[in-house]
Amino acid sequence: MERPTVAALSRALRGRELSSRELTRRYLDAIAERDGKINAFVTVTAEQALAAADVADGLLARGAGGPLTGIPFAHKDIFCTRGVRTTCGSKMLENFVAPYDATVVERMAAAGLVMVGKTNMDEFAMGSSNETSYFGPVRNPWDAARSPGGSSGGSAAAVAAGMVPAATGTDTGGSIRQPAALTGITGFKPTYGRVSRYGMIAFASSLDQAGIFTVSAEDAALVIEAMAGFDPRDSTSADVPAPAYSHEILASLEGKRIGVPPEFFDEGLDPDCAARVREALQVFESLGARIVEIPLPHLNLSIPTYYIVAPAECSSNLARFDGVRFGHRAEGVSSLEDLYKRSRQEGFGAEVKRRIMTGTYVLSAGYYDAYYLQALKARRLIADDFRRAFDEVDIIAGPTSPTPAFGLGEKTADPVQMYLNDIYTIAVNLAGLPGVSVPCGLARGLPVGLQLIGPAFAEGTVLNFAHQYQQATDWHLQVPPGMAA
Repeated sequence: MERPTVAALSRALRGRELSSRELTRRYLDAIAERDGKINAFVTVTAEQALAAADVADGLLARGAGGPLTGIPFAHKDIFCTRGVRTTCGSKMLENFVAPYDATVVERMAAAGLVMVGKTNMDEFAMGSSNETSYFGPVRNPWDAARSPGGSSGGSAAAVAAGMVPAATGTDTGGSIRQPAALTGITGFKPTYGRVSRYGMIAFASSLDQAGIFTVSAEDAALVIEAMAGFDPRDSTSADVPAPAYSHEILASLEGKRIGVPPEFFDEGLDPDCAARVREALQVFESLGARIVEIPLPHLNLSIPTYYIVAPAECSSNLARFDGVRFGHRAEGVSSLEDLYKRSRQEGFGAEVKRRIMTGTYVLSAGYYDAYYLQALKARRLIADDFRRAFDEVDIIAGPTSPTPAFGLGEKTADPVQMYLNDIYTIAVNLAGLPGVSVPCGLARGLPVGLQLIGPAFAEGTVLNFAHQYQQATDWHLQVPPGMAA
């Protein structure tokens, strides 16, 4: 297998076919060899990783540990990591070292996973192309002149390029699923509240959700089992038991119903992408599933709704970065007001400033009712559409992105065109639902993503459909040219 899965590596480690130190060293070498072309990593933690690998080897030698013990992976640089800087892709936090670990970091370490570094991202997770990072754009392993998608483009590119077998990401409006689609890997976003947001630097608190990039849906199930669960430190964490997803993925699809909204196949969808998605639906039919057309009549409201709700929450969350307590502080200031203004002017990039200003405007006196309140009503309509749809079908399927990977710099001059890249993913965040993107073919030599969406807390159902599709196809095992492990 050219691109090893987490499941395969787990079997090899537990069978003592190789050690965690050997495996970790292999991935660290791949980072050193390939990341100069990709720019997927902000920080590489080689010494820490090798030390953790030695601990894992000790556990495995005693027959202890779990299925993830000794597996290397990377964290998106939005998760606080004690003793390792957490930049959020911003000059504002360029040198910030958190004094504590995020819950996701704690849980993955407890599962025995070995962190090899922190990945590049759009600044404060604001972007769809990973071009807003203070540390420069991430490049798509399939074509270095193209975007890997965003905001979790560093994590997606790292997995696609074989630099790690898994990496965390966050998804506010599609920031796991869209880059997974553009780089040809599996990207899974759980239900809102399923994975703790404690220690995950906030962009839009009612939308942000941690998830995972892997080669396969089976891998995603294994890792999400370690990440998921109630956390009393997070007021938005759902106190709902997390099942054994790695068992749920084995169920047959015979007689299951897949809803296909006609709104997903609009004139903005690339014809080659549409063809690959329809071919994927035929695979599901061959597995015994039934395709049902199901409307989502308010889907067209998702982009304007999101770009009111998300900036409003962003303007509130980013108010804490004032140059006083932590983060970038301007020098030579003349007053406290000057400190605030210059620190934020110097520390934030253009896209972050744009969203802060938009959010502040829609929350301001005289505009709250006209914009923000109306957006909340539209959000409810979108959620209700999904709720009605899931009375009729088990899952909803469609494209993840309207096009394959686009060129770096191609859309940066037109924010609206950039925002439209998330047209098929944003509604899932507004409704708080689980979703996954899996590779379903190539369009002009570039990966195409199939999106599968399930009811709230039905992660097992989503991963079941994804896994059974991947058992019948091998698109998830396709490797970018020159990136074989």
